[in-house]
Amino acid sequence: MNNILVTGGAGYIGSHVVKQLGKAGMRAVTLDNLSKGQRDAVLCGALVVGDTSDRELVLRVLREEAIDTVMHFAAFTIVPESVSDPLKYYGNNTCATRNLLQCCVEAGVSQFVFSSTAAVYGVPSGDGICDEQSSTAPINPYGTSKLMSELMLADVCRAHGMRAVILRYFNVAGSDPDGEIGQSTPGSTLLIKVAAEAVVGKREHVQVFGTDYPTPDGTGIRDYIHVTDLANAHVDALHYLNRGGVSVTLNCGYGHGYSVREVLDTVRRLGGPFKIIESPRRAGDPPSLTARADRVKEVLGWQPRYNSLDTIVQTSMAWEHKLAQRGS
Repeated sequence: MNNILVTGGAGYIGSHVVKQLGKAGMRAVTLDNLSKGQRDAVLCGALVVGDTSDRELVLRVLREEAIDTVMHFAAFTIVPESVSDPLKYYGNNTCATRNLLQCCVEAGVSQFVFSSTAAVYGVPSGDGICDEQSSTAPINPYGTSKLMSELMLADVCRAHGMRAVILRYFNVAGSDPDGEIGQSTPGSTLLIKVAAEAVVGKREHVQVFGTDYPTPDGTGIRDYIHVTDLANAHVDALHYLNRGGVSVTLNCGYGHGYSVREVLDTVRRLGGPFKIIESPRRAGDPPSLTARADRVKEVLGWQPRYNSLDTIVQTSMAWEHKLAQRGS
């Protein structure tokens, strides 16, 4: 059985992965500083409160828990904030990852699953569809900080015999279909989360940033993937590494996109009306970004179960209603 360290396991995506690892009978230890994560979101395994930049703590946990696999989620992810405060992102996303990798080498960790992002692609040419061979040219510090970590990880694998799966996420959305956990990050900027908050009255309006993109309705197009499907991809990645799989980089998306207007229309149809304010484009946002995601299915055997915008929106709204009922 694997001993797995999940950094950022109390956060949105990490907590869903920890739940799926638990369901699969895996032993997971979560390391999270709780700056964004929630203690009660860690549904199985131990929680160690601390930071990935704390070399002494990380090394002790890796050794005491005999960790053989690290799943690394701990990162800042807000694109506009990365543009206004780039050093925050390079410090946390890149430098702390470097510290984590150093500790992994010293502790003899053999497997690594890295939470990366489609932001490494920047503005893709043509139809906005990216495969894993598409050029990487980030247009914001968030994407650059993640790409730098990818490059470090690849070098560490070559130098020290570690094997890694790098998963490049597209737009993660939705919440646990069982309603146990969900997107609870304070001040989230994720579109579906924001719209669901507007439905339950937590926000007065939803801003649409940019209505003049070269897309059919003028708003940005993204590939939205349900968080539980993404979490299951991590379990599949672990099984792949356990079978002796070589290091690989894979897109995690559904292979089709929805515009901001299409998403908001769906939320209104399923949840009810809310106010929309149209605003100028945000710095660092590409017009269209969707995945070519055949390889993740071929390599990992991943089979998405929630590939439906209605399902993504419904699980998001169910979670927001639950938070509203308990006053969160």
